[in-house]
Amino acid sequence: MKKKYGVLALALVAALTLSACGAKDEPEAANKKVQTITVGTGTQFPNVCFLDENGKLTGYDVELVKEIDKRLPGYKFKFKTMDFSNLLVSLGAGKVDIVAHQMEKSKEREKKFLFNDVAYNNFPLQLTVLDSNNSINDTKDLAGKRVITSATSNGALVLKKINEEQGNNFEIAYEGQGSNDAANQLKTGRADATISTPFAVDFQNKTSAIKE
Repeated sequence: MKKKYGVLALALVAALTLSACGAKDEPEAANKKVQTITVGTGTQFPNVCFLDENGKLTGYDVELVKEIDKRLPGYKFKFKTMDFSNLLVSLGAGKVDIVAHQMEKSKEREKKFLFNDVAYNNFPLQLTVLDSNNSINDTKDLAGKRVITSATSNGALVLKKINEEQGNNFEIAYEGQGSNDAANQLKTGRADATISTPFAVDFQNKTSAIKE
């Protein structure tokens, strides 16, 4: 797949602030019962939260939480994996305490959830097409096209905003199960473009059976 650089940059944050779990009162916390924090995350986001070749949960967000766990002796962080679309639902229902899945802050989400004040990661989102596609080089080229993304994802929020600014001149479709569904839809022509991160595209090119 080919990447169109420099489209948008997002600050991605955790879904619930950990500021209340500061380490300044560690001596006092040591005398209290350890509090378990259930962390909602996924398994199909390359390099962020995924299963390695040994089936072990790892990735940027996972290892970040593990490091926080080491530094806060009064707390124990336990992972609970699920589909991305279920993360905020589970957070709202109290089934998890925080979400670690590059969850972007938005006005709608801030009405229901707390976000940390400072983003822990920043990276660009890029329009992504097959190498053979020379018709899409900018968001304006999406007119009349079908763009696929994950429902409730950061990409979906960005695409919705772009579409509204352009007069809703392209179709937004949502992928099904599996990390290769977007690549499959691009290959078969069911979608013209998607929106992704540089590392996710590189991961797809290295691991997907979809070659162009």
